[in-house]
Amino acid sequence: MKFGFSKSRLALAAVAAIGCSTLAIVPTMANAAGKTAGQYVAGDFHNHTTCSDGSISMQKLVKKVTDKTDGTFGLDWFVQAGHGGSGNRNCTLAEDASLSTPAYPYVAGKGPTTTWANSIGAAAIKGDGGGVAGNGNMWRWQSLQEFQYPLVEYLAAMKNQPMFLGLESVVAGHEHSSMSIITGQMPAALDGATLPNTPGYTALGNANALAQWSYCFDRGDGDKSRGNTTGSAIGNNWNCSVNGSNSAADPSWNVTAQKLMPASGAGVGTKGHLKTVEAIKWMAQNHANGSYYVPAHLERAGPFNPDGNNGFNVEHLRNFNNAGPDIAFGFETQPGHGASSDRGEYYPGRNNIGGAMVDSVGGTTWGGTGVYGAQVGGVWDALLGEGRNFWFFASSDWHNRGSFGPDDRRSTQDFYPGEYQRNYTMVRNGADKLRPQTIVDGLRSGNNFASSGQLIDRLAFVACASYAGPAARTNAQVEALAVAAATNNRAVEASGCATMGEKLVVRPGAEIVVTVVVRDPAGVNYSPYTFANPSLKQVGITQALNKPVLDHIDLVRGMVSGYKTPGAADYAGQWPNSWLVNPDLATVPAAAKNTTAAVIKTFSGNGGSAWTAVASGVDNSEFLKMTYRIPAVQASQYVRLRGSNLPAAVPFETDANGNPLADIHTNARTPSKLMIACTTVGTTEFNGCPAHLPVVNGQKMVANDVAAWSDLWFYSNPIYVQVNGSTVVAGVK
Repeated sequence: MKFGFSKSRLALAAVAAIGCSTLAIVPTMANAAGKTAGQYVAGDFHNHTTCSDGSISMQKLVKKVTDKTDGTFGLDWFVQAGHGGSGNRNCTLAEDASLSTPAYPYVAGKGPTTTWANSIGAAAIKGDGGGVAGNGNMWRWQSLQEFQYPLVEYLAAMKNQPMFLGLESVVAGHEHSSMSIITGQMPAALDGATLPNTPGYTALGNANALAQWSYCFDRGDGDKSRGNTTGSAIGNNWNCSVNGSNSAADPSWNVTAQKLMPASGAGVGTKGHLKTVEAIKWMAQNHANGSYYVPAHLERAGPFNPDGNNGFNVEHLRNFNNAGPDIAFGFETQPGHGASSDRGEYYPGRNNIGGAMVDSVGGTTWGGTGVYGAQVGGVWDALLGEGRNFWFFASSDWHNRGSFGPDDRRSTQDFYPGEYQRNYTMVRNGADKLRPQTIVDGLRSGNNFASSGQLIDRLAFVACASYAGPAARTNAQVEALAVAAATNNRAVEASGCATMGEKLVVRPGAEIVVTVVVRDPAGVNYSPYTFANPSLKQVGITQALNKPVLDHIDLVRGMVSGYKTPGAADYAGQWPNSWLVNPDLATVPAAAKNTTAAVIKTFSGNGGSAWTAVASGVDNSEFLKMTYRIPAVQASQYVRLRGSNLPAAVPFETDANGNPLADIHTNARTPSKLMIACTTVGTTEFNGCPAHLPVVNGQKMVANDVAAWSDLWFYSNPIYVQVNGSTVVAGVK
């Protein structure tokens, strides 16, 4: 149901509700449960500029994703995180005068694609092989430390918005991971700083710890200089050893570089994985509270390859979480690149492993999500079934618009951060500003949900214990808590209740009251397209692409059996390469599945499991509430949510049970597999099927950005229920 508010305006209203800027003052320091007060705020931690392989400057990206005017996307917090390794372009140079600032003025003829050599001079490029007589590339450690950090600090102070630097690491033994170390970044002294009104800016904080990690542990960093000026001992003089690990005795240890540098060829994947585990140990030892490590688009590069650098199997995620449970606390299984010809850039035969072409794990994405997160009973449920703190995240992975310029609303490649996918994270900042530490703490907590296409923008998800007698709880009592929380953009805070990322400890026989309250925001989202959703037209539903409606919510439950033991038969296992043609959990090894996981309730606007609409007393918007009671629990378990704009049995989109189908039939790489026609004829590129869609036998077919806007999902993180005398949920405090 739509109720008269723009999705875009509602997103901005949520920001306005917590202050005149996203560095907001919250009225109270603590709530009734004794926790620091907070709110759900939207952000993105994986995106690119020209300092790596993106197409725009730092200034333009920050403006596009944090401003709150038409054509921008109003995120509450933002982490700029390009690839590790090296790059040859200076992303701190702005495209045009509209992006000029006093400290970083626009320089005519010098834009963000200008090389480092042609802007700062080759002699200023440090480390091995980049500067004078080198290839002109700057190692990422120098870019982060000397150029990108001062700029992002300046922009954060100038805009009074929470931002910091991260990194999309090129992972030793694997593909990529989103990570950051916030130590040194955005110090409190910045609050009262006077910004310069002439060119030049000296940062108050630093990204030294992040830069050191990039030098020490990123697979793309072949520099041996220890972070020093070329050919000298002047500089950082970094040592990358890990306390308690015999780094110097490892065959991969390079004495000159003072870091592990696994040789390519046989065994490089295995050796690389061990280096990455060392990287997480290093973070835990040196920056335990100020870092995170979240594998990105982890199904894309195929399964793990012991002799190469490809994907991640379930055992590698377990190893990471074991090495740093407060650091490696989740995965980015809803990838960016949503408008690509292959959604998420996942596709069959993508990877050459041992001379054979191997699919991305799962073959493609499934409703825009990788199979590890999309498959009920798959890898994510296997990890949750151990009682691990392992959370679901999404990202934009912004690089460019593909066939279009960065200011075009159409895309054949990427969406901007906040435009399509958002992480909504509970950040407990009390009366303080949003700061990097509280944002990282929020991500770590698991109190986070991810939504595409602004399908929902508020969620209260709570499980409360109910016992016979005076401790009994009614549906109405729990729903009242959840409605108040969702209305105020808060988490439910009540004794005997838990929300996402938390565990509820109960006595055997307790009844668990699970309540969900969501806001499906009205009006238009950020889609530029006003014509009817072609996927839904197949089943007789007329619904504009820029006005999606939540169709249903699934409540998923799985049982908790405890941590698996490294080396045991059920600890390691590869997802089957046959999944695209035979998606059968019976083919999945025990290590990578949890057969107790299942959808136990589906809520929708119709039938016996209908939700109930409830008006908000704050902004007159409408929320949807729903409740399910789990009777007499005897064993530890968890519940989580997913929801979509698509009903069950939409051809080529969902199966008869409402599960997402493989996105192979909307991926333009293989035109013969395209199956959903786009038939609306318009007068513009936006009120009818656009010209960039692929044509098969004279018919435009759904693909690229139209496919993404047609097929929307949200996922919540789980709530654990630990039953006394049953398995302990060890990963959650």
